[in-house]
Amino acid sequence: MSGLEEARRMLDLFASVGADRYYVTKSNILEAITRAWPTTPDRLAEVLPAVLRAAAVRKPCRIAEGSVIMAGENVIVRPQSRSTAFIQLDDVHPETLERIRPAAFLVLATSPGNCQAWLAVRGMKGQVPPDEVKDFARRVKKGRSDKSASGAVRLAGTENFKVKYHPDFPTVAIMSASPGRMVDRAEMDRLGIVSPPEPPRPPLPPFRASGSGLPARRPSYQMSLARAPAARNHQGPDRSMADFVFCMTAIDWGFSIEAAAQMLFEESGKAREKGRDYALQTARNAFQEVEKNRTGQGHATASHIL
Repeated sequence: MSGLEEARRMLDLFASVGADRYYVTKSNILEAITRAWPTTPDRLAEVLPAVLRAAAVRKPCRIAEGSVIMAGENVIVRPQSRSTAFIQLDDVHPETLERIRPAAFLVLATSPGNCQAWLAVRGMKGQVPPDEVKDFARRVKKGRSDKSASGAVRLAGTENFKVKYHPDFPTVAIMSASPGRMVDRAEMDRLGIVSPPEPPRPPLPPFRASGSGLPARRPSYQMSLARAPAARNHQGPDRSMADFVFCMTAIDWGFSIEAAAQMLFEESGKAREKGRDYALQTARNAFQEVEKNRTGQGHATASHIL
């Protein structure tokens, strides 16, 4: 099967379980994005041959220590759906793959020894709160795959261009396919692939300022978000950077680390999704950067950024 046929087969699989649009990204061997755009299934099918031809062309790329190697571009797609919740399980542990396989509509080999499975869950998207969908996906991934899987995947039939694979770049391949296979939460529970809910964590303590008195106002999270750079792997702003700059601003204005974490938890959907540890760690990192700025060792302060 040709690379183009394999790519079309993968897109057909996503369409069979409800994918109705895509966000496509091309990146070089250093994982720097060279192009990104949203598209419909029909439009992607129309331009796919040209996209794959261009991606396969080897071009010189300078890597560490001045070395130059010849490599093409990665073609990455993020499937989206108005009705289906997709769960991506990356770096699936071999011993758990057979338990996951009955629920997966697609299993991919993205590189030697690296297996990825995709599940299409019905009865969630648009029917339950988005935070509940995200929590359910986390519970499926927990202990079974890389929990940082982004929802974007290299297209089957294309080469995986990474420096560590040079010069024998592997081709992404479909290992198994079940067109139209969808599952619901009850079926996944019966298969034993959903971890139990985590006990609720205690709330962060009320925030306090680190100096005498409370700063007169809170920083604007919306301003931080509006001025954040574009995300590398998906459409929209880089929310991690927005969270970091928000905490820098709060600390620069006199709030404590705990106060900045509490405010971030209240303002940022990503912080609420990732939990208390993420909010506190972001605030701690922001505090360190502010301290560097105050001693002349860091970058511009958050006040200047905003």
